[in-house]
Amino acid sequence: MQLSLATYNIHRCVGQDGRYDPDRILHVLKELKANVIALQEVDSREHHGLELLHCLANELGYTPIAGPTLLRQDGQYGNAILTNLSVMRVARLDLSVPGKEPRGALDVDLDWHGVTLHVVGTHLGLWPADRRTQVQRLLKGFHSETWEPGILMGDINEWLLWGRPIRRLHGLFGKTPALPTFPARLPVLPLDRIWVHPHRMLASLKVHKSRLARVASDHLPLKANIRLTKAQPTEERVEAIALTAMGTSCARGVVSSPGAARSVEQA
Repeated sequence: MQLSLATYNIHRCVGQDGRYDPDRILHVLKELKANVIALQEVDSREHHGLELLHCLANELGYTPIAGPTLLRQDGQYGNAILTNLSVMRVARLDLSVPGKEPRGALDVDLDWHGVTLHVVGTHLGLWPADRRTQVQRLLKGFHSETWEPGILMGDINEWLLWGRPIRRLHGLFGKTPALPTFPARLPVLPLDRIWVHPHRMLASLKVHKSRLARVASDHLPLKANIRLTKAQPTEERVEAIALTAMGTSCARGVVSSPGAARSVEQA
């Protein structure tokens, strides 16, 4: 069984030409044809009479899951997930660092042919110290005891391929190719990433470089195909348990945080 995933920072639907155009984003999403899409920088402006996320979901026939990190008088802004799978559980994680732009993650369980798929979509901070803290928090949401398939994807904002956050993520998920997605017109930085656990589920990973995608946002979408595999072999279980003991992962105890979205007064 094969499933497609994508992560896409839509930059508030403002393209490389400075024009606000949600329809371009919608067409790129249709090009992706992914079963699960993690979105970043989603605002709640209305489009065709519906709040943006619900408009996109309605056009695609998907279920929308909102993960706002900023609540303002004129609406909300943050992360989202669109999926055509059945949603089993939703949690919103607060990854904010005091004094910095609020950050968060959506942590969901989806049903994939009777298999629980654990998906986390996120948008990490701009400062290295913030990302180190945020990655540590995210890794606590993954564990090896139940051995459910796990996916972490989003705009990681990590420029350094050898940075500590990337090393920690590779320690749990295994190394995943770093493909440039930013800036969209001439991508040189792999800011957007997808990790899959167990790693052998990853069948393919590529940047979506359509003509429209190059102008619709400042990021290009990243797409992965995964295959459902059998239980992990014993040696991989042992390695994961060792990682758990070292503190890079622990049993998941995810709860919705009331701080996952901060209220900000309009200036």
